Amino acid sequence: MQTQQIRWQHFDSISNLWHAACDVIVQRAALAIAERGQFIIVLAGGNTPRAVYRLLRDAPTDWSKWHVYYGDERCLARDHVDRNSLMAEQALLYHVAIPPRQIHAIPAELGSIQGAQAYAGQLKNPGDFDLVLLGLGEDGHTASLFPGKPWDDGNAAIAVNHAPKPPAERVSISASRLSAARQVLFLVSGEGKQTAINDWRAGVNIPASAISPGSGVDVYCFGVQLS
Repeated sequence: MQTQQIRWQHFDSISNLWHAACDVIVQRAALAIAERGQFIIVLAGGNTPRAVYRLLRDAPTDWSKWHVYYGDERCLARDHVDRNSLMAEQALLYHVAIPPRQIHAIPAELGSIQGAQAYAGQLKNPGDFDLVLLGLGEDGHTASLFPGKPWDDGNAAIAVNHAPKPPAERVSISASRLSAARQVLFLVSGEGKQTAINDWRAGVNIPASAISPGSGVDVYCFGVQLS
């Protein structure tokens, strides 16, 4: 795995971070559609992405060319309030005209092992992602790749069992598959993330540091110190 290259950017308000992220997504979509006729995005869960998704509803983009995947999912019923897919649907996908066949939810309701196997099959088709959105946990995890747990097992999607935060069973795209992207954007907000940011910047081997696309990663931050 190649050394991760990071571009850090701090924002003076959470609103400015949301709008900047929204602008990046729209710009990347326009570029991908112009060059390849489609835009392949990986969505993240969490409150900061939720706000960005709401802003995207009115974006000037060709929704018919979007193809949506998810970085991770909790092994819960399809309509459970804690599902990342349900959050994205309510915040964005129910409000825009992406063809349903182009929205690829993780079938985590099947359980971690069967869900990972099924999603790995779906991930054979799209090639490199155009844009991957990720968050950062207080322990340095990203997607459902946790410290002390496998981040890669040679498959595109991995079964996560005994996760340190509930629910214990999850499905996550692997670190290497997330790294197969033209752009990766981390959205990080809140003072609780400071230790993880410090570790990341100090070169500690946290899960977020395992995402290493050739183009490097962009980290948009609010509420933490980068000095």
